[in-house]
Amino acid sequence: MNVSPDEMMTIAAARALTSDDVCFVGIGAPSAACNLARLTHAPGITLIYESGTIGTAPDVLPLSIGDGELCETALTTVPVPEMFRYWLQGGRVTIGFLGAAQLDSFGNINTTVIGSYTDPKTRLPGGGGAPEIASASQRVFITMKQSRRGFVRKIDFFTSFGHGNGGDHRARLGITTEGPALLVTDKAIWRPDPVTKEFTVTSLHPGVTRAEMADSVDWDIKYATDVSETPPLTQGELDVLRDLNARTTAAHGVSK
Repeated sequence: MNVSPDEMMTIAAARALTSDDVCFVGIGAPSAACNLARLTHAPGITLIYESGTIGTAPDVLPLSIGDGELCETALTTVPVPEMFRYWLQGGRVTIGFLGAAQLDSFGNINTTVIGSYTDPKTRLPGGGGAPEIASASQRVFITMKQSRRGFVRKIDFFTSFGHGNGGDHRARLGITTEGPALLVTDKAIWRPDPVTKEFTVTSLHPGVTRAEMADSVDWDIKYATDVSETPPLTQGELDVLRDLNARTTAAHGVSK
């Protein structure tokens, strides 16, 4: 079976979601994973986007939180302040699903700027609601492709707080939620160490070697005692994802 790294990442991430989840969805890879879960094993999942759409079920992947299909297919659309104050800060979101431009080994996210904030090399889209999602969701899932440019020892700007310096840093700041609990990439599945909170590889995708891992991450990778192999994708999962991507391409002219 011919499977791309993107397909492996998206399906592995989707598998972590359940029908019981209320998921605050980021645009891009998180949106693909969340909608794939909805279309396969988790039909009861409640997807929330930052624009205020609750229980949305788009037929194609949105390009932004303002895309019409989100509102058209939602159970309801509420004002953004209500979305954040009642739903998110009220503890009703079980999973905040985010992407990143830069990520460190403790799950801290940068989507603001590369380089100095005052004299940047690159201005990124910014945080939007991600800082609040990272602190107020019961748990945070992250999905992004591995690269030395993105997986860095020290992020250039703290957009969304993960586990900070590790250990009980979140608790010391008064943040009561769990924080980053899962990282799914195109090469592996990572989970935070129970004590240090540093991301640790628990599963390698089929065919991925530790040498490839080292070449794609700019920190010293920690591995679990028993690293498993990510279960292979099923034809059914691939068919649903590819159909979703085909519809998205036809609608927007791009593939997610």
